Amino acid sequence: MSNMDRRNFLRAGLGASGLMLSSSLSRSWAQQGDPIRIGLIIPLTGATSQFGATMGQAAKIAETEINSAGGVRGRPVQIVIEDDQSSPEAAVRAAHKLIDVDKVVAIGGSYASAVTSAIAPLCWEGKTVLFTSSGADSITKLPHQGYIFRTSPTVTLQGTRVGNFAVELGAKKMFFLGPQTPFAQTYIEIISGIFKTAGGAGSGLVYEDKKSSYRSEVDQALKESPDVIVLGGYVPDTSVVLKDLYRAGFTGKKVGFSFGINDALTKAIPAEVSEGAYSLIPSASENSDAYKRLIAKMKRTSLDSYSCQVYDHVVLASLALARASSSQADGTAVRDNLRAISQDSEGKQTNDATEALKLVGGGGRVNYDGPSGPLEFADNGDVKGVFFRYEQVEDGKLVVRKVG
Repeated sequence: MSNMDRRNFLRAGLGASGLMLSSSLSRSWAQQGDPIRIGLIIPLTGATSQFGATMGQAAKIAETEINSAGGVRGRPVQIVIEDDQSSPEAAVRAAHKLIDVDKVVAIGGSYASAVTSAIAPLCWEGKTVLFTSSGADSITKLPHQGYIFRTSPTVTLQGTRVGNFAVELGAKKMFFLGPQTPFAQTYIEIISGIFKTAGGAGSGLVYEDKKSSYRSEVDQALKESPDVIVLGGYVPDTSVVLKDLYRAGFTGKKVGFSFGINDALTKAIPAEVSEGAYSLIPSASENSDAYKRLIAKMKRTSLDSYSCQVYDHVVLASLALARASSSQADGTAVRDNLRAISQDSEGKQTNDATEALKLVGGGGRVNYDGPSGPLEFADNGDVKGVFFRYEQVEDGKLVVRKVG
């Protein structure tokens, strides 16, 4: 995010690094009970900041909707936003503040896997629910005691989809290039395995982040004569790798992920450099009324899945607490009641947060699905239903090629 964008975000009351007092709170709310605080740790600055601003905006819309419907058992919801700066260290500081000072019942957002891995122990030790949009499989393998809920597809699922897609494109020899992350080696193993099963070959290289040139890594990759290169980095390093691939004359296929090949990347480099690159993108539930309502309120024509997930993080925490006994308003209550409002087969199916809150408040049963899609969770906390779309850069813009 540019300095100007960040200033605008902060002026709008949606920014990071501190307590965000919602405009929906008023003196009348104070008379009905202290606010229930839900924290957000999102990347407003740094390498992963391309979705941070819209994440915050989506969360504030959820907050307004919940409070306009009467809040949670007469208490307002208050969002507290912290900037993780795309850094695990900054995220840990933010989590300590949210848990120890702000006393939040849940933390949402948590986008980068390295960030989530760093703050997860603080959350389960503090009995605070952590909603995450991260993909690393290792996250939900941690001993989190049920306090972690992942709303984004895992690395295994994303890697499998990318590997199968690359094979569908006719590629026979794959090389993976990506920075050191909790998921880099997993991607290499999964995608290489898919290629070997299909009669091809796969290998990869994990590089240092934040370098000004990756030409030596690109040259090493090209020695293997790949016909497809899978890009596993974020926007800053993927931009550099693509430039070096272009200068090296690579004419094969390029496939990446939404965190590296997205609108921010196409705006950052010349069109000819990114031309033809594919991106696997976890998709929101774009045909649902919930998605259409959210983008209308945000005055956008479309919205990324991660921001839709953060909206759902706020709604899920609020609905779970609304179902809990009146004496409970903590992370354990969120954990223990969340599945009952999002995967109750006998509950009323709804994708409207306001309707769901009123039903739960009246003692009814609901099965809530949000703009991010179905919200049924496995025992380990992984979401079960996910959508994907495959996009390709054409003349400097991403266009949809396949939905699945």
